[in-house]
Amino acid sequence: MTGAKPAPATGVHLAEGCLVANASPAACLGPAHVSTPTRYDAILLSSFGGPEGQDDVIPFLRNVTRGRGIPDARLEEVAHHYRHFGGISPINEHNRQLKAALEARLAARGVDLPVVWGNRNWAPYLNDALAEAHQAGHRRLIAIATSAYSSYSSCRQYREDWADALEDTGLQQELTIDKVRAFFNHPGFVTPFAEGLAAALAEADRDGFHVHEVEVLFSTHSIPMADAALSGGRDVDRGPGGAYAFQHRAVADYLIGQVNPDIAWQLVYQSRSGPPSQPWLEPDINDAINALDPERKAVIIVPLGFVSDHMEVMWDLDEEATATARDAGLWVRRTPTPGVHPAFVDGLVDLVLERIQGRPVEQRAALTEPGPWFDVCRPGCCENPRLGFKPAVSGLLP
Repeated sequence: MTGAKPAPATGVHLAEGCLVANASPAACLGPAHVSTPTRYDAILLSSFGGPEGQDDVIPFLRNVTRGRGIPDARLEEVAHHYRHFGGISPINEHNRQLKAALEARLAARGVDLPVVWGNRNWAPYLNDALAEAHQAGHRRLIAIATSAYSSYSSCRQYREDWADALEDTGLQQELTIDKVRAFFNHPGFVTPFAEGLAAALAEADRDGFHVHEVEVLFSTHSIPMADAALSGGRDVDRGPGGAYAFQHRAVADYLIGQVNPDIAWQLVYQSRSGPPSQPWLEPDINDAINALDPERKAVIIVPLGFVSDHMEVMWDLDEEATATARDAGLWVRRTPTPGVHPAFVDGLVDLVLERIQGRPVEQRAALTEPGPWFDVCRPGCCENPRLGFKPAVSGLLP
């Protein structure tokens, strides 16, 4: 049913001889990197979604927490973050801008692909986007999820929601959906952070802070440790925190190396939402700020886990973490997210072109180890141990 969040899918369409549901012929056998040129009809820009008015807030949060049995009274505890900003999340407006910027850059680079946009939790929903694409005659889609890393909520849940939308619209046997690789280490994603960090350090220097008085906090969304351990897939072992923490550490280390290797830094987490009994990735950014070495007089917050200034940046960082830093007597700056930075937009186009051209992995752009991430998600990628495997596309089963 379009105009509403789709119900969970009961299955996926697996073409004869294929190992990946609803995949293009080049991806259907699940190669780690697709080296066969592939024709696509449209780009599916996929995002989390957000409310656009006070009346939207609780229905939106019901969508986000569907199946967990959370009463509205508890949802109101989270709703006040949105109500503080008039009930409006900036994420939808950001995606309108990103869609327009993508379309302009595609045209400038001579790539004749329309962009359709759908959200997981608010209008326009993913089933609306798929119906729109199908009505326009598009059958092969290449999807961009507005998240750069490997985890359940930033990768697999998008793939599950595409499966939900395909079943909801009855288009399982008519549409294919491939996904661009996780782009955490693509220059287009990293460059805006490098520029923002360099600018904040220059400002700290102008305000009289020595380099040894500054600490950089690279912040990302915390996730349950059990989920983190399974991020990336069964055969992807990247140490404590799984691929999710590994990817963030790799980018943070690269950024520090670019701006000043002598600066103190740490990877911190934010926006925890689970019960106290459930272990999540730590340290929380507020705890990290309060535990800083007394030598530190200034803190720079880099929202490394986020593509745009949505609610968890505006509230958890700009309100809460900034207040914690100021209460501790610290000079504090938060650097920008990529948003519609030209390098980021161009990088997204480059990710699409990798698949159109079947570009060999050694010719792809990546700034950190382990190089370009997988085109097709590996077996067991980003499993949620509490929910188990649900139908998903764009990856090897389960």
